[in-house]
Amino acid sequence: MIELGVNIDHVATIRQARRTYEPDPVWAAVEAQLGGADGITVHLREDRRHIQDDDVRRLRELTHIKLNLEMAATAEMVGIACALKPEMAMLVPEGRHEITTEGGLDVVGAEAKLKEAVARLADAGIVTSVFIDADLPQVEAAARIGARVCEIHTGPYAHAFFERGRDAESAAVLAEVEKIRAAGKAIRELGMRFNAGHALNYFNVQPIARLPGIRELHIGHAIVSRAVFVGMREAVKEMKRLMREAAGQPA
Repeated sequence: MIELGVNIDHVATIRQARRTYEPDPVWAAVEAQLGGADGITVHLREDRRHIQDDDVRRLRELTHIKLNLEMAATAEMVGIACALKPEMAMLVPEGRHEITTEGGLDVVGAEAKLKEAVARLADAGIVTSVFIDADLPQVEAAARIGARVCEIHTGPYAHAFFERGRDAESAAVLAEVEKIRAAGKAIRELGMRFNAGHALNYFNVQPIARLPGIRELHIGHAIVSRAVFVGMREAVKEMKRLMREAAGQPA
């Protein structure tokens, strides 16, 4: 059964714009759960531009569905994760000047460092995911460092979809879907879980949701944007319906 992890970072972005106490990301997480979310994702960035340490602590205490902590593979972040014990920690690349995550993690180029981080997280009982491009050497490296989950970066697919007339059958879009499908097949053959996310929205999600063996999609900006107009519960409900429909599963 395909699952939906809702990223609530940009609820905190709105709050931080005024450095105030609302909207509360924890409240957003509860509303997302009531709308059918299977998990909550937050990215505790090193510059704390949106989600704050206290948000993660409160989410750990107050939400009743899976918590996925996106994080850089630094000693500070690994320590925070080991103390809070989210159900999953997803290692992502992070740059101070980027607007959002740009590209997948280079597991091949940092195997020793990442293997150590994964081992520390595993010792704390935390499932570790890596956010990677749809690239077979990166998938193989993820298996070597002990990652249990690979989340494939769907940004290139989403950009192709937007730039090629929003046509799911265009050659450029089909080529990106095939890359993700091939990466997903390799992930599963290596005994890892196949997740995907980044820049997915209500118009482009279905070709990804219907890929064989895909377990979970992580979606944030599109859902928070829709929630501004219809509320978080309804926004989550709409997204999950589209995913389940594409996967041929009951809503």
